[in-house]
Amino acid sequence: MRGVGRRILITGIASFWGGRIAQALESHPDVEVIVGLDSDAPVVALERTEFVRADETYSILARLVTATQVDTVVHAGMIVDSTRGGDRRIHELNTIGTLNLLAAVGAAGSPVRSLIVKSSTLVYGAGPKDPYWFSEKTPRVAPARTRVERSLLEVESYLNAFVEDNRQVRTVTLRFASVLGADIDTPLGRALTLPLAPRIAGFDPQIQFVAQDDVVRALVFAVEQENLSGIFNVAGAGRIPWSEVLALAGKAPFLLPPFATGLALAPLSRIGLGMAPEIIDLLRYGRGVDTRKLLRAGFSYTHSSLSALQEFVEGRRLKAVVGEIVPTYRYEADVEAFFRHSPAVVTPN
Repeated sequence: MRGVGRRILITGIASFWGGRIAQALESHPDVEVIVGLDSDAPVVALERTEFVRADETYSILARLVTATQVDTVVHAGMIVDSTRGGDRRIHELNTIGTLNLLAAVGAAGSPVRSLIVKSSTLVYGAGPKDPYWFSEKTPRVAPARTRVERSLLEVESYLNAFVEDNRQVRTVTLRFASVLGADIDTPLGRALTLPLAPRIAGFDPQIQFVAQDDVVRALVFAVEQENLSGIFNVAGAGRIPWSEVLALAGKAPFLLPPFATGLALAPLSRIGLGMAPEIIDLLRYGRGVDTRKLLRAGFSYTHSSLSALQEFVEGRRLKAVVGEIVPTYRYEADVEAFFRHSPAVVTPN
């Protein structure tokens, strides 16, 4: 990483990604300050990241950016799974939270020079007329049907306008494919832990995965590469038919009807195992994204789609043997105490 004394703020520090990014950046000796912002406390061990509690719209961000003089913001807390929040929460966290973030980053006198945003390939949708591969410039074919997809498209439209008006801020948007990892609960990972994995009758979509470690590595890469800017797809090489995914995971299919699929899944929803509508579309039509742009920028993956799946299957097998390890970390922080006493706060001369 170039430069000395980087000062970094991470939104969504209580999320899996926010905590893991902070852990990775703590190992960089030239990162001077890391501040994590969220409405909930972090659930992973952090040695020198300072936690600030805020509401889900990040209304405190402008004050925090000014007080800490951060030069880099990593926006890691957006919801990309409809089952993780209702329409109101998705709107507040994704849309309003991002608007408040952009207002703070683009304010007159703002110290921020780099903005990294974790987005999703959900912005492309999944439909019968889609291209085999979406590049970063390929438009979505069909209108968004779900609240989470609409919110992500709204966020990216705001980002596009922000980039036009704030050329002084290096902005990177990373669109991640479906994530698999033994340590994280994701929609397709959840589907592959059920006794019978869902499959829509008459469809065998091609699925692309990205390993959880490559997600963190890509975000850290975007922080490190100070000449990097723009929009980038992030996914492991290759696509796998869903039938082959189930076979490799050792799962028998739970066949769903091609029509009224959501209704057929209603019993699972009642026991907390529901499937988001955007994932139903994915299991019907699949999706593939072209990742050459990030590769040309110098990023290297540790996993293909296939090896990400294989590592996930092996990780789940080991957890079934040794059991889950539940985090016991507890963080307490008071906002005003942070502003009064934190060494991250820069006192005006």
